[in-house]
Amino acid sequence: MANFALIGAAGYIAPRHLKAIADTGNNLVAAYDRFDSVGRLDSFFPDCSFFTEQEQFERFVDRVKGTKDQIDWLSICTPNYTHDPFIRYGLKNGMNVICEKPVVLHPEHIDEIVELEKQTGHQVYNILQLRLHDSIAALKKKVDNGPKDKVYDVDLTYITSRGRWYYSSWKGNNHKSGGVATNIGVHFYDMLQWIFGPVKENIVNIMSFDRVAGCLELERAHVRYFLSINADCLPENAVQGEKKTYRTLNIDGDEFEFSAGFTELHTKSYQNILSGSGFRISEARNCIQIVEDIRKASPTGLVGKYHPLAEMPLAKHPFGWSDVDY
Repeated sequence: MANFALIGAAGYIAPRHLKAIADTGNNLVAAYDRFDSVGRLDSFFPDCSFFTEQEQFERFVDRVKGTKDQIDWLSICTPNYTHDPFIRYGLKNGMNVICEKPVVLHPEHIDEIVELEKQTGHQVYNILQLRLHDSIAALKKKVDNGPKDKVYDVDLTYITSRGRWYYSSWKGNNHKSGGVATNIGVHFYDMLQWIFGPVKENIVNIMSFDRVAGCLELERAHVRYFLSINADCLPENAVQGEKKTYRTLNIDGDEFEFSAGFTELHTKSYQNILSGSGFRISEARNCIQIVEDIRKASPTGLVGKYHPLAEMPLAKHPFGWSDVDY
């Protein structure tokens, strides 16, 4: 049984980590979040020490060093822009680290953390759970075993509706979340480059506060993508079905179905990490480079083989901000 600490206990993704820690037979010794709506701890680790002040949390971690409660692993479920400093904190304090995606916002931070891993002798693992999805793993095997010169035509559409609260939160701040491509798309870009190979060209057609559309030329695929958090972008069939999220992957004209099978992927991720076969931080470098390149790109507009939904009229920011403000 390993001892865990978790930072970001009140966050959206934290319950999946709590369940994974419990399902793998380990113990959560301490948790920290600035917000105290963490009754979810009762379902998993009611005896866990909880802190709303970072200084108190760090003091506890120091105090239990060398005791039976010494922290072996740190799980990070915090806003994107805080991942990097918390990862460094964990490594410097003798812990291995499991971090939610995106593991960091900038590729150079990965290089720095890899060097810190060498200095401390501890490791950082990223949650890249789509690689563990049975259907996606089968697709990769099919592509790997298929004709080596085949280039696939892929359309990715992902619309996950968010209300006005989104724009008041850190998620609506491009500098804190990395923007739409990073916040809701980084795991899809990782999946695509994992299956179809590295990026040859990264073209952005449309980029705004609520959507991004572009083309990725991968080694073995031409990918058109459209990602959005605006419900007005939902296709008619989704609206009629009263769906708030629409996700589809089309490969050479055929729909690839992977909407089910997500419930246990965090537990599976933890099982792999604890057995030594998890995804190290260096494996996330390609997808972090992709989203940074998208973030820095100058959109070309509707030229080339763009995604059809890129033609939708751009929305006005609900708070009246321009794209340079968010």
